[in-house]
Amino acid sequence: MSDSAAALTAGDRGRGPVSVDKAAGVDSGRRTWIALTCGAGAVGGLATAVPLVSSFAPSERAKAAGAPVQVDISALKPGEKLTAEWRGKPVWIMRRTPEQLASLKLIDSQLADPNSDRKAYPTPPYAKNEHRSIKPEIFVGVGICSHLGCSPIDRFQPGAQPSLPDDWHGGYLCPCHGSTFDLAGRVFKNKPAPDNLEVPPHFYVSDSVILIGEDKKA
Repeated sequence: MSDSAAALTAGDRGRGPVSVDKAAGVDSGRRTWIALTCGAGAVGGLATAVPLVSSFAPSERAKAAGAPVQVDISALKPGEKLTAEWRGKPVWIMRRTPEQLASLKLIDSQLADPNSDRKAYPTPPYAKNEHRSIKPEIFVGVGICSHLGCSPIDRFQPGAQPSLPDDWHGGYLCPCHGSTFDLAGRVFKNKPAPDNLEVPPHFYVSDSVILIGEDKKA
C-alpha cells in the first residue's frame, strides 16, 4: 500500500475531511428520516384527532338543545348552594336548613304569588307547595330574575341589610332593580319582577343525584 493510500485510509478512520463529509451525509439522511417520520406521525395524529373532536360535537349540540343534566349533590351541606348549567341558564340547587325552611311559613302575606299560581313560568305539580320542591330541604330553581333576565345574588343571612327589609329571613336579591325572592324563589310584592323564579323539570335519579331538564314521567 502506498503512503498516500495509507494516509487516505487513516483520514477515513479519523476526523479528517472525508469523515466529516460522511458524517454530514449521515446527519442529513437522519434529519430527512426524522422529518418524514414526524410528518407521518402528524398526519396520523390529525386523522386520530378529527374523529375524537367530532365525537364531542353531539354532546355539545345536545346541551344546546336542552339535554338533561345530572348533578351530584352528595357534598352539598345545609345552607350551601351550587350552580349547574342547563339550556345555557344557571340552575341553583340549595340545601336549606331547618331554620330556613321554617322561615318560609312566616312571609306568605309579603309575597306576590305565595302559591305559585301564575302561569308565566308554570311550576311543576311536584313543586307546587310551600317549599317549591320535591324534597323540602332541596330547592332547585333557575337563577334568572323574571323582570329583565338579571341573575340575583345570595342574601342568605337574615336581618336588616342594605336594600333589604329589617325583617329579612334570607333569600335572593336582584341587584339590577331591587327585586327580592325568598328561599323558595318566590317574589315579594311591589317589586319589578312579576313572577317567581322558574322551577325547571327535574327528578331524583338517586338520593344524591338530580336530573335537571326532565320529569320522571317523561
